[in-house]
Amino acid sequence: MKPKDIPADERLIFALDVPDAAQARELVEELGDAVQFYKLGLELLMAGGYFELLDWLAARDKKIFVDLKFFDVPATVGRAVARLDGRGVTFCTVHGNQGIMEAAVAARGDVKVLAVTALTSLDRGDLEDMGFACDVPELVLSRARRALEAGCDGVISSGLEAARLREHLDARLLVVTPGIRPVDNRPEDDQKRVVTVDQAFGLGADYIVVGRPIRDAQDPRAAAQAIQASIAKAVNA
Repeated sequence: MKPKDIPADERLIFALDVPDAAQARELVEELGDAVQFYKLGLELLMAGGYFELLDWLAARDKKIFVDLKFFDVPATVGRAVARLDGRGVTFCTVHGNQGIMEAAVAARGDVKVLAVTALTSLDRGDLEDMGFACDVPELVLSRARRALEAGCDGVISSGLEAARLREHLDARLLVVTPGIRPVDNRPEDDQKRVVTVDQAFGLGADYIVVGRPIRDAQDPRAAAQAIQASIAKAVNA
């Protein structure tokens, strides 16, 4: 596969999973130029000041990933995605059927739409509990195919399934991989299908999403810089 023209320092997406916008700003200031790309999720949305934070990041030339996993009737999803156009947002996520994905794509403007395949907190037992009688890799590949048909720009997928996506799908499809952990992943962690930085890019990820290994580090900036060094080595190998 021909590598995509993505700056190495933009391949790390830091998940700003903190209780409020004030803490988010403090963390962004602390990280400085060690992180260029930020993911804003549900916790910050519910804390208030979400779009003010989004605009604050955009004003600092940071790239922004709105990770709200839009899931509603297609018309509502389309209108929600349309509100992101022109706000400096690079990615947003949708989670749903073909109609939902197509509505998001039709309304995306300058935002790239990423379809969620299977959350990295789920394993085979969880899928069976939800009524899906299939293996995780089969579900991820099926949903990624549907996302490609709907015109989505990429998918959210564990690194464990990235290689299979690269084997079977158009190489232009972006693969954004959460669930990045060090080798000594803690047993209390709620992520189940995890990979390391090197594994993620070796298996075909274009971007990785990292939260706790940076946020909870004694020195978050140093932790981010170490991950950036690993990314640069992996993508330039």
